[in-house]
This record gives sequence, C-alpha cells and structure tokens, in this order.
Amino acid sequence: MRQLLFFALSVYCFVAVSQTTVKCLSPSDSLGLPGAVVHLVKDGTLVYMNSTDLNGEVEYYTQAPYILKVKCLGYTTFIDTITSNRKRITVNLTEDLKQLKDVVVTAQYAPTSADNSIYKIKIIDSKRIEELAAVNLKDALSNELNFRFSQDNALSICTMSMQGVSGQNVKVMIDGVPMIGRQDGNLDLAQINLNNVERIEIVEGPMAVNYGTDALAGVVNIITKKPKKNRLESGIQTYYESNYTYNANLYFSFQKKNHGIKVSGGRNYFNGWKANEAFYLFPEKTPADTSRFKNWKPREQYFTSLDYTFSKKRVDIAYKGSYFNELILSRGFPVAPYYESAFDDHFRTNRIDNSVSTNVKFKKHLSFNNILGYNYYERRKNTYYKDLTNLKETQGDVSMQDTSMFTLMMARGSFISSKPFSELKDSVEKHHYFNYEAGYDLNYESAFGKRIENKKQYISDLAAYASAEIQPVKNFVIRPGVRYAYNSVYQAPLTPSLHLKYNTESWIFRGSYARGFRAPTLKELYFDFVDINHNITGNTGLKAETSNNYIVSVKYKKEKDKKNMWIENSYFYNNISNLITLGINSGTQYTYINIGRYITYGTSLNANYKYKSLTVSAGGSYTARYNQLSAEFADVATYNYSPEARGSAQYEFEKIKSSVNVFYKYTGKLPGVALSASNEPYQTFISDYHTLDANFSTRFFKKKFTVTIGSKNILNVTNLLASSSGGGTHSSGGFSTPIAMGRTYFLKLDYVFSK
Repeated sequence: MRQLLFFALSVYCFVAVSQTTVKCLSPSDSLGLPGAVVHLVKDGTLVYMNSTDLNGEVEYYTQAPYILKVKCLGYTTFIDTITSNRKRITVNLTEDLKQLKDVVVTAQYAPTSADNSIYKIKIIDSKRIEELAAVNLKDALSNELNFRFSQDNALSICTMSMQGVSGQNVKVMIDGVPMIGRQDGNLDLAQINLNNVERIEIVEGPMAVNYGTDALAGVVNIITKKPKKNRLESGIQTYYESNYTYNANLYFSFQKKNHGIKVSGGRNYFNGWKANEAFYLFPEKTPADTSRFKNWKPREQYFTSLDYTFSKKRVDIAYKGSYFNELILSRGFPVAPYYESAFDDHFRTNRIDNSVSTNVKFKKHLSFNNILGYNYYERRKNTYYKDLTNLKETQGDVSMQDTSMFTLMMARGSFISSKPFSELKDSVEKHHYFNYEAGYDLNYESAFGKRIENKKQYISDLAAYASAEIQPVKNFVIRPGVRYAYNSVYQAPLTPSLHLKYNTESWIFRGSYARGFRAPTLKELYFDFVDINHNITGNTGLKAETSNNYIVSVKYKKEKDKKNMWIENSYFYNNISNLITLGINSGTQYTYINIGRYITYGTSLNANYKYKSLTVSAGGSYTARYNQLSAEFADVATYNYSPEARGSAQYEFEKIKSSVNVFYKYTGKLPGVALSASNEPYQTFISDYHTLDANFSTRFFKKKFTVTIGSKNILNVTNLLASSSGGGTHSSGGFSTPIAMGRTYFLKLDYVFSK
C-alpha cells in the first residue's frame, strides 16, 4: 500500500510540476542573450526569478498557468501568459532605442539605465551631438548647466570649470582611460574630437573611490563607437564653418561572428580668425604684413584610431589605439620700425593612446573587468625668425625651443557581483539584494624635458577600493564605498563615500557624500614654463588637496501615450582644503600655491518635455564661490554668486525626414575679488553673455545622406569686458577676455553606407 501511495505521489508531482527551458534571443544576431531577467508570476505572486546564462537560457520547474515576464536593458519587456506546460520557450526580444540611448557604464557594476543608476548622471548621446553640430568637447558641453568655459589665446587652449571648480579637478576619460597633457592645469577641449563618439557621460561630484586623484569636481567619460553586430558600415563626414574651419573624417567598421574592427581618421583645419577680417570662402595665402597676426591662432589636426573587439562566451576583449597630431601656428606681429621681420611660434602636439579592456564572466553574476592603458603626450615649441621680404625662416637659439613629454601607464581591475533585482509592483517577493565590487587602481606617470626639474620626474599611485550596493527594503538602495591609496610623493587619506537612492514609479530621490583627494601633478611640482606671455614655476612644497562633497537631487517623471516629461532639482556643496592655484611669487613670476579653504555650492533646476515630434528642455542654476580674502578683510563678501540659464527645442518633420534645432544659454556675470599692489582688496568681474545656435537638418536616400546647415553664436559674442575697480588709491580699469569668434555659419554633410 505504501509503495502504491509513493508511486501515485511521484506521478502526481511529475505531472503537476514541469521542467521548462526559456531561451532569450537578440534580434540583431539571433544569438542567446545573457543577463535577461526572467520572472514567473502566479496569482499576482512572484514564484521564480533568475537571469539567463551565457547561452541566454534559464531553467525552472512550475505548473501552468502562469505569467512569463522577461526584462533586459535595451530591450522591450516581454510578457506572455503560459496556459500549458511546455518543455522549451523561445523569446525574441525587441530593441528599445529609447533605452539604448539611456544606458550608462561610468562607475556602474553593469550597464544600466540612467534612472536606475545610484549616481546622478548626465548623458549627451550621439543624437544630441548631431543636433548640436558639435565638433569637439567644448561644443558638446556648451548647452549644459554648471559648465563655464574660458579661452587662453596665448596658449590657444579652451578650458572649462565644473560646479565652480576648474583645472586639474575635472577628470576627463576616454572609455575609462584618463587623458593626460594639460596646459596650465587644463586640457584643451578643442583637441578632443567627437568624430568617433557614441555618447558622453557626466558625473558631478568627487569620484575618488572609483577613479582616484583629479576627480574632485567630477568625471567626464567619453564613450567611443564600437563595431555593430553582423554589419559592414562606412561613412564620411565633412564640415565647413565661416570662421575658416574645414574638417573632414571617415570611418570603416565591420563585425562578423566573434571579431569586430573599426578604423577612423580625419583632418581638422582652422585658418585663424581676428575681428573685422574680410570674409573669404577658401583659405588664402597670408600677407606678409600686420594682418598676419591673428587673435585666434591657426591650427591643423590629424587624427586616427583603430578599435578591435573579440567576444566569445565568457570573454570580451577590446583594444583601442589612437594617434593625434596638431600644429598651432602663432604668427608674430612684424617688428618695428621697418616691419620686415617677425618671430613665429610653432606649437606641435602629439598624442598616442592605447588601451586593452577585458571582461571575463565566471558565473552568472560574477565577473572580472580590467583596463590596461598607456598614454604618451608630447608638446614641442619652436620659435622661428621669419624674413617677410623673402619668407625665409631661421630657427631661433636653443633657449627659444622646448620639448616636454609625459607618459601614463595605468591598470584598473575589479571583481564585480551584480545580481538583478525585481521591479514588479504587485508581488510579495523579497526585495533585498546585495551586489559588490572590489578592485585595484595603479597609475605611473612620468615627465621629461629641460623645463622639468632634473629633466625627468616620476609619480606613482597604487590603490585598492571596494563598494557595495545594498537594497534593504523595496526601492531603497545604499552604496557605501572606500578607497585606500599609496602615493609615492604624498600620504593619501582613506577616502570614503556613501550614496543613497529611493524611487517610486514617478519619483527618484538621491543623496550622496563623497570625500576627494588629489595629489599635485608633476607639472605643478616640477615644471617651469617661461615665455613672452607666461612666467610660471613649479612648487615642490605643495600640499595635496582634499574635499568633502554633498549632493541631493529629486526627479519627477511621467510618461503617457506620446507624452514624456521630467523635472529635476539638485543641490551641491563642495568644501576643498589646500586648493592648488596659480599665485604671484614675485614681480611677474607666478607659481602654484595652496590657497587654503575653497567652497562652492549651488542649485540647478532642469525640465524636459516631449510630445510626438517636439522636444523642449529648459533649466537654470545658481552657483556660489567662496572668497578667500573674506577671512582677512571684513568688507569683502564671503561668497560671489553667478547664475546660468539654458533652453533648447527640437522638432522633427517625419514626413520629409528633417528636423529643426535651437539652443540657447545665458552665462551670468562672474564677480571676484583681488588684491592691489598696496595689499588692499578690490572688486573684479567678467561680464555676462548670451549664446544662441540654430540649425536645420534633412536626410536623403533612406536616411543615409544627411545635410545640416545652421548658424552658431547668432548673437555675435566675441570678447567680454573683464574689469576691476577700487576706491581710494585704486584706479578703475578694464580689459577684454576672448570667448568666441562672433557669428558663424556652417554646412555639415554626412554619408553612411551599411550592409
């Protein structure tokens, strides 16, 4: 009898509970899609949840009927009611282009959407870059809040500040590899071309736990384009702007099975600009008279890159190599009294960047990521005596020539456990989960040149870091992190961080605290830069910078039918100790100094609304900067305040495959305080300005050929008044600082062939 009951129970269990295998397929290549999250729901209760393996499969035991739900980032959610037991179910997912544009990877355990990230991340995707007709990084960031730009025409570099903090404290990376080669502490944004860029991810606030030094103000991570699956693609792009800019670049991309390759290259040419110069369509020979001097120096850039990817089951490997060459020609003003000769400076920049990234998946949720990088940067200055009667050039003496070289070798790797978690609303499953990351970060930087103390110097940094993402209750995520580093020059403190996120269907709340650390660079310590326009010396007595940063933000979003809107308000507070900046050493000589305490704080409000083919966005910010002199002088205001505002509108005419784009930004007056020769404080400021860009774009031949025409800087901004005034023994004075080259018009042509 017992045997009969056991047999009957076994038969019942076999019939009642059936084994099912679900296989998820990618639409682009019909291959298994790993990492898709499979949910089973019976009677409103989640009874099973797991993610697909490396073959895109998952197995479970249950009895029909039940609801099968499959979710994967970048794909439309699949939902189906299974009414009968089945041994195998194939799910063909559909790409969701909106989600794909919103994917972020900077400081993430795995690619995720911007709303799901615990960090507040801004994304400038490829569509936005095209709408802006952006050529370089400055163009792409020009419509963003909390970014200010300045132009040094003597060095021919464009620089930026972020959250009121500038220079070395903004870390710029390409695919996670830091860029080197700063002039006066700043990267030249005009050297960062966007011809091969998929998107730009911006994280505001210190990211020292993940990326170490130089990330006190935030991180700008440039993500390059990769070969597309099972596709042959090539394209060419030309760009002309009426400030005598002539650009052209092309690329070739191919991916088949496990291998992908992409090659790109181009040339950017700028013939120089000065106010009130007669317009001409094509470059002309430069006259050998006073008109040869240009306020904005001519520059010519050549660049090329090679990307190779290999993917097979558990391993993804990617190599990226790029080369950049630039020549800036600074033609001197003819020498009095006969104006028959001049001194010309040639500034030559060479960059060679290499990186290898590896991702190895050990189990479903455990992986190892590693990046190895080597960057080489060379800056040469050569001065020539030019005879304007016969145009012959003679190189100046040795003291007028200079070559400086910088290299960076880096390795960053981490073990990551990233398990998916349910986002179902009407279920009673457990909501807690625990993900973690533990890694290392090694950087070895060197500098060579006659202006470097002892002609060569080195600095190294070795760090270990760890963080975890914990969801103790539904929709509430905590991410603590810590970094410990050894620096060969400075004692680095323990660097902690804490990030919080709580979300509902319509609301996202974020809060964070992060501590930053930045050791002085080799340039700040050992580099002497002396020419006709600059007299800057290094300072080996500098202290390292440290900071405390707080950010709070709230975002509301709503989607209904063809309407999509969101509004976000955020607040930040930066408190930096031993901020490094340039200060007067004696006479006209400058050196790097620690100014003690420096504080910035502010708020920003952004909103975006989309209805059918119309997208409108607007925002404003208010930033305060601490006056160091207020600690010494009672009549000096503690903070200086500056506003910003921005707006943009895009409308797409689907029937004629065209679009209209308009961008506006107001950059408010920037006040400051300085000391006079008699050691008394006086007020300074840089006046405010407005910028407005507009363009029209249309596509032909099944959207393969795109024509864009437009105007930049429609309001014709050139130089800004930067003035100072004081009472008593002070006299009022003013000067102008360059911002832009006035109103320009451009034409951009793109052709893409794909198969």
